[in-house]
Amino acid sequence: MASVKFGSKADAFQRQGQAWFCTTGLPSDLVVEVCEMSFHLHKFPLLSRSGVLFRLITKASESEEEEECVIHLSDIPGGVKTFELVAKFCYGVKLELTASNFVNLLCAAEHLEMTEEHGEGNLISQAETFFNQVVLRSWKDSVRALQTCDDVLPHAEVLHIVKRCIESLAAKASTDPNLFGWPVLERGGPMQSPGGSVLWNGISTGARPKNPSSDWWYEDVSNLSLPLYKRLIAVMESRGIRQDIIAGSLAFYAKRYLPGLNRRHAYGDSSTHLAPVTSGSPPSEEDQKILVEEIDQLLPMEKGLVHTKFLFGLLRTAMILRVNHSCMSNLEKRIGMQLDQATLDDLLIPTFSYSMETLYNVDCVQRILDHFLAMDQVTGAASPCSIDDGRLIGSPSLTSITMVAKLIDGFLAEVAPDVNLKLPKFEALAAAVPEYARPLDDGLYRTIDIYLKSHPWLVESEREQLCRLMDCQKLSLEACTHAAQNERLPVRTIVQVLFFEQLQLRTSIAGCFLVSDNLDGSRQLRSGLIGTNEGGWTSAVKENQVLKVGMDNMRMRVSDLENECSNMRHEIDKLGCTKGSSTWGAVSKKLGFKIKSQMCSAEEGSVRNQNKNGNSKIEKLKGRHIVKQKKSSSISDKESVSSIVSS
Repeated sequence: MASVKFGSKADAFQRQGQAWFCTTGLPSDLVVEVCEMSFHLHKFPLLSRSGVLFRLITKASESEEEEECVIHLSDIPGGVKTFELVAKFCYGVKLELTASNFVNLLCAAEHLEMTEEHGEGNLISQAETFFNQVVLRSWKDSVRALQTCDDVLPHAEVLHIVKRCIESLAAKASTDPNLFGWPVLERGGPMQSPGGSVLWNGISTGARPKNPSSDWWYEDVSNLSLPLYKRLIAVMESRGIRQDIIAGSLAFYAKRYLPGLNRRHAYGDSSTHLAPVTSGSPPSEEDQKILVEEIDQLLPMEKGLVHTKFLFGLLRTAMILRVNHSCMSNLEKRIGMQLDQATLDDLLIPTFSYSMETLYNVDCVQRILDHFLAMDQVTGAASPCSIDDGRLIGSPSLTSITMVAKLIDGFLAEVAPDVNLKLPKFEALAAAVPEYARPLDDGLYRTIDIYLKSHPWLVESEREQLCRLMDCQKLSLEACTHAAQNERLPVRTIVQVLFFEQLQLRTSIAGCFLVSDNLDGSRQLRSGLIGTNEGGWTSAVKENQVLKVGMDNMRMRVSDLENECSNMRHEIDKLGCTKGSSTWGAVSKKLGFKIKSQMCSAEEGSVRNQNKNGNSKIEKLKGRHIVKQKKSSSISDKESVSSIVSS
């Protein structure tokens, strides 16, 4: 810390109890009473430097008959310690002017009118010179001087000491410190050679010093009182300092003075005290409450400027201190804006109440989720994805809302065992997440199962109402298997799970048959799609699904045709038995052979033509069978008659 020394005389002041005496050898003719302290001094050194003391001493000397007059200075800025320094300056005693005492001295000098009219090189001019040439040029001295302004704030405001210190600090904080070499050198950094390398014992090591980060000034300004810190932050914002840097400083300031922000910090940690570190006393609840509300007002309302964990800590502290509703709502909105960056541990906010409520604050999480969804809808990013020409078109926030859905499911699993958690509150939070945000409902099924296990007194209708929250079609095969054997689920839900499980199994089996029947075609399809994009693959999947449906329809129609042909052959066999076993047996064999050959050709044609024209071909084939049957029957009749006649 820089300093300037005045005077050349040895210290001639001596304290005895509540009195100061000047030991110059001359008897005292003046008593100056400052608060509870008495200074036994001499008139001439004081009245020759101060206009106020000149008038008071003159008036006291005229009114009092005794040689030793008494004056009172109860309102002098800085009190007893400052007047002691003023008296030493008037006597020419050695005095050191520093950033820690010059503010009080300057305010006291202005109060006592210690101008150049009452002596050349008076205290006002000396203190002003020290302020402009030493203090304002140094970051550390400016911070220290600004700290001391709290004791004499009204006088410092009149003399513009506060304003000039804040302007100096804001200018330095908004300037790249690499340009001027400060404040790294002032903050106890290593000495540097002219070339910039680090000096050790006067010898250059060749190592380059580290560049200071943007938060180099956080700790220094955190020593300021809240009113002065607020004014400094406002001036910094007006000078264009980035919002994330301002938010970082606010978070650092709050962490220092709010012990509740970090649940691992104890009150004995000196870095969390609002009062000076030497006092060791934690801040009062009222001071902490005011600080939380002020930090909320100063924080920029933008996403991602401060860590989500810090905002949750600030919200917990606000709940404990019972801040105003506006502050609480703003904190919940800030968290809702970046809920996708939160963790499950962040959401587990205890209910700070003596009433019989839930262990964790479900209502607060509900409001935070509502803010997140509202913000997402306002920005137009909350629409579900769609497929256009084989390409996936989705919202940019789909990933974030999916993360939030997973986070809420995890929170519901944590609070579900709470017997005090009412069903409507549980349902409201679970249903608040959009359906498209959950690719699978396995997490939701797990929370419902935990809730049903912890609330066995629910009736069947309430169980069914709760199970309607999940979509059985979005359960994985493992979840379906578990749900089908879960006795806690209502019967209706178990039936739905079994039905969709069968659908999944049939789809899987059909997919296996499709692969086996179209092995060569699928290989060509896969080889052709290796270098394609996501849209080509989607279109290929669609074509594959259409092909599978066509194959299923073809198999069903071929099976029907086989049944019809079998029935026709039985009818022909019956007809042959009534008219002649040998003749009609040969006819039926011939006809049966023809039917079989036609069936085989129909099957081969149906397999080769896997498209929508297969239906019409099968209908034509059935017509041919009927015509051939009639023709063959008439021909056989004619042949039999002719053979009888010839015999």
